[in-house]
Amino acid sequence: MIQSLHSRSRPSHQRTSANDRTRTAMQQHLLRPSSQSCLLFRPSLWEVSERALTAVASKRLCHLATPKAPPSAWQPDRPLPAPVSRGTQNAVASVRICQLAQPKKRLDLEGSSWKSKPGPLNRSTSKAVAHIELLATPKRDHPNFESDRSVFWPVSRGARNYRASQKIIELSAPKERKALFEGHNPFTISRGALSANPSHRIQELSLPLLRKCTSK
Repeated sequence: MIQSLHSRSRPSHQRTSANDRTRTAMQQHLLRPSSQSCLLFRPSLWEVSERALTAVASKRLCHLATPKAPPSAWQPDRPLPAPVSRGTQNAVASVRICQLAQPKKRLDLEGSSWKSKPGPLNRSTSKAVAHIELLATPKRDHPNFESDRSVFWPVSRGARNYRASQKIIELSAPKERKALFEGHNPFTISRGALSANPSHRIQELSLPLLRKCTSK
């Protein structure tokens, strides 16, 4: 009871300082790098071995270390404030250039729906050419053309009363396969395939192409 009263009687700045100490200790613990990050990222300063300090570069390394020279036709970039000649500064534009420099006149379509002006209704007495009328006629279907069959169609009595034979039932049954844990090996080769003799045509097709056999 007395200790609790003493703790209550402590000033507030002492309690805040204790909290700050615990917070800073927690922050320091969180700011510590993990072991994995230390392994992934190498520090900016590291020790150089004696062999690396006393190593002598070979001619090949010196050749590879030389910077690549620019091509003979390369030119440096022009400066941004490009110099303008005096003739360009004192040039006077011709009438044609002034005409081309004028902005293009466009209709102001903002705020108003643009509509094309109806032209004059002139009754034309022209008629289409016979060839155009022939081309405008739609193409007819072939006389032997049959349209798609409807979704529902009558089934004959023979199909409804048909009984499949034993051979059809055997062919319609799915092929039985054993699983791998039951001893099935999908890579087994049949005895007939092992003892088969390829024909002359198969041996001819198995030969590589002549254009791929030529030495370059």
